Amino acid sequence: MDKLEFDRFLTDLDCDGALVETRAAAETTLSRRSLVGASLAGAAAIQLGRASGAAAAGGLSASDISILNYALVLEYLQAAFYTEAERNGALSGKAAQAATVVGATERAHVKAFRKLLGSEAVKQPVFDFQGTSEQQQAFLKTAVALEDLAVAAYKGQAPKLQSNAVLAAAVGIHSVEARHAAWMRELFGITPAVHAFDQPASRAQVTRLVASTKFIVTKPRVQGRGNPNFTG
Repeated sequence: MDKLEFDRFLTDLDCDGALVETRAAAETTLSRRSLVGASLAGAAAIQLGRASGAAAAGGLSASDISILNYALVLEYLQAAFYTEAERNGALSGKAAQAATVVGATERAHVKAFRKLLGSEAVKQPVFDFQGTSEQQQAFLKTAVALEDLAVAAYKGQAPKLQSNAVLAAAVGIHSVEARHAAWMRELFGITPAVHAFDQPASRAQVTRLVASTKFIVTKPRVQGRGNPNFTG
């Protein structure tokens, strides 16, 4: 991926200015590859976002394509969750506002990753959020879990990214996810930042956690009083 392609990718992702804000710092510290990565679990059917094709998208390595697809599944999961919550209309006040803002950001991430990956992008799974998008406290609790997991998952793949351009973009995406996590934690009534240093999560750890939610399904069914529009 050349500089022009990277600039376009950055523009697509930069919904709240976080990428512009962090890009300069990222580009001067690219040797610190432990900063962040792009990762998350998919589902059994899509094998955790691992693309089957070996051809590189935009000149990216097969390894980076795999990591980007891993991140794409995370963004699919988050975007679908917030979109469903918005469509259900069960949220109010600050929670409703947060769902709208964060949902738009996650959908922008999906769009940008799919554009970057092209034909190598994994397909979106079907999600059933088990009624968690239909009640405000359940929504906030789930949002905290998803955002905390995203932060740890992004960080977990940092040392494996080979493209400096992708790493620089990933730094900005990671910071956005961290802001989301802090926002949702505050709305849920828990401390936004507890520890001085966050720990990364491996693919295996994230896979187990996502599988345990049963959010990724083959045939969705409605839980609770709403009538969600399932994504997939």
